[in-house]
Amino acid sequence: MPSVISTDVLIVGAGVAGLWLNARLRRQGFSTVLVESASLGGGQSVKSQGIIHGGAKYALHGALTGASEAIADMPRRWREALAGNGELDLSGVRLLSEAHYLWSPGTLAGNLTSFFASKAVRGRVDQVKGDQLPPALQDKRFKGKVYRLAELVVDVPSLIQRLADLAGDGLLAGQTIEPLLEAGVLVGLKVDGREIRAQRIVLSAGAGTAELLEHLGLSRPAMQRRPLHMIIAKGPGLKPLYAHCLGGGTKPRITVTTHPAADGQWVWYMGGDIAESEGVAREPAEQIATAQKEIAQLLPWIDLSTTQWATLRVDRAEPLQTGLTRPDNAFLAEEGRLLVGWPTKLALAPDFADRVIASLQRDGIQPQATEPLPPLPKPPLGVPAWEQLLP
Repeated sequence: MPSVISTDVLIVGAGVAGLWLNARLRRQGFSTVLVESASLGGGQSVKSQGIIHGGAKYALHGALTGASEAIADMPRRWREALAGNGELDLSGVRLLSEAHYLWSPGTLAGNLTSFFASKAVRGRVDQVKGDQLPPALQDKRFKGKVYRLAELVVDVPSLIQRLADLAGDGLLAGQTIEPLLEAGVLVGLKVDGREIRAQRIVLSAGAGTAELLEHLGLSRPAMQRRPLHMIIAKGPGLKPLYAHCLGGGTKPRITVTTHPAADGQWVWYMGGDIAESEGVAREPAEQIATAQKEIAQLLPWIDLSTTQWATLRVDRAEPLQTGLTRPDNAFLAEEGRLLVGWPTKLALAPDFADRVIASLQRDGIQPQATEPLPPLPKPPLGVPAWEQLLP
């Protein structure tokens, strides 16, 4: 029979939010166990585009929204961590791009006046030209305008690897998770039959949180899913591009990030409006054809003749909002020892950790001396979708 474990904080769900929280807590002297039923970062995290948003895209209608205010400080916090002098030491994580860009096709340049007048982006946007342009836009036929945003793009697999290293001996692969009750009160969890007692239990399992709550006999907080139908392209004709292409509306028409494949080629990972409502309704072949048409129209000089294509359906899991709107911040709900939350996007992982740590401080939860952990079975690292979908 596995030994009983006592720890300060038991976290379920090892995406970037759970891994970031785990590393923050360990740095503050807490003992932790982080449980993952599949692979590290293998849910939403490794399917994200790696953009550390500063809120600029939420201000496309020219107003400073709650979302843009809440997220505005995230790039700074991530940059400090990536430089090794922030709340975590993430030095060694691969930075794909020092900036994300906003690109408007020539016909739309006039639509940006109110956007650049907004407080959300003032002082954080610079127009770039010539050899400052992203490589994919450095063509004499390019007639649009490009603006550099003070946002960055990280290589999510290397981020997950670094956060896993910071987790030390506390990672646990566990399939079956059940409540551990004493006198009807939740005091921990049973993970594959092993009892783990904790001062606080945090659920940060993304889409898996709804099922975990059901196992615990809870119906709240309620979760919503906002689906995406992302497009993946890989080929020798692709060049690095990290940019939102503006359409006429308040959402980017298409958002492209570029990632290194294991075989040395570049992969374009595409989201934005093309991946949302209408894109979700399309079959994969139709979604690929739509993306091919968009790229051919926007970037006709890019050679797509030998490009491989695939699509990926992603469910973004978030706390339930009226009308399925996008939450403005990370979210945390509390029920006794249980803390349940969603970061709502990759960039807000530090905000999620802040909320958990503030709850511990408010309740006077301090690190307690615990026995060293026994050797635990470790979950594997998540693999990027393009390595699974494209040869």
